[in-house]
Amino acid sequence: MQEAITIEVRTPRLREPEPRVVVTLPTFRRPEHLRRTLQSLAVQATDRPFAVVVMENEAEAREGLAAARSLIEAATPRGLVLVAHARGNCSAYNAGWATALAEFPAMEHLLVIDDDEVAPPDWIARLVAAAEATGADLVGGPQLPDFETPSGARYRRHPVFTPHYDTTGPVPILYSSGNVLIRRRVLEAMGPPFLDTAFNFVGGGDSDFYTRCRAKGFRFAWCAEAPVYETVPARRTEFSWINARSLRNGSLSAMIEARSNPGPTARLRRLAKSAALLAASAPRGIALGWRTGSPVAGLYHLQVALGRFLGEFGKINEQYRRPEQN
Repeated sequence: MQEAITIEVRTPRLREPEPRVVVTLPTFRRPEHLRRTLQSLAVQATDRPFAVVVMENEAEAREGLAAARSLIEAATPRGLVLVAHARGNCSAYNAGWATALAEFPAMEHLLVIDDDEVAPPDWIARLVAAAEATGADLVGGPQLPDFETPSGARYRRHPVFTPHYDTTGPVPILYSSGNVLIRRRVLEAMGPPFLDTAFNFVGGGDSDFYTRCRAKGFRFAWCAEAPVYETVPARRTEFSWINARSLRNGSLSAMIEARSNPGPTARLRRLAKSAALLAASAPRGIALGWRTGSPVAGLYHLQVALGRFLGEFGKINEQYRRPEQN
């Protein structure tokens, strides 16, 4: 099903020169930070022509559209702003990726950054270089936390804030869409809708997409030298948020596994895996808490195991349904 899209702003002579790289940037009720993200893209040091597609997902107030308008019209950076009328992060991604394919026929690489992130000047260059060096179809990079409150730094080594990999090179799979490069051929092969909108308000649409990409034989890599810096508000350093995110990670893990391997036999295997993770959570948690110096981090493996059981019964926290609490 094609997402409802309206292109509202476009840089004059947008395809002169023809963009080879397109950065997609979903936004929802973060107009001030969106401007910071766009300003970091405007100063990218790359010899590859690129454009930005901003996906406004607040179809009523459209604060993101208003914040981006003057920058895009002035080509700082050049690109376009669309309104993705269907609410939800997967719907926003689908709108932006489909638009990038249709608007930029010379596009070779599609990149993704979120509206609470800032990219260093060599971000595009490093992701593209990693794709070319490894031959990978999808390349991820770290999302490093930038805590708004000094007290938040105590969670820097908590698993919900740490990258999945440490070293540049091929990896089995990726997990997040907040800092990623995707080759055009991947999008063309997967076809719209790219992300399943069943994940619109729970997250995990990116992980599900990567799982399906792996099943089609696409290859993954990691570029440790291409971080983005994610602003972490005080709300996300409260125990209630970290607990909800940790449980959700477990629930999504079970949900994605169930979609890949349905049936009663596969479910018994998942339940056995969840039980094994629960049994191992105490020693693993003690080790993690000792290594990070954080008792809260030490709870993570237990929370993930419990979340997997919740996911088996369809109980997944829709953290994105209530953005004021996310």
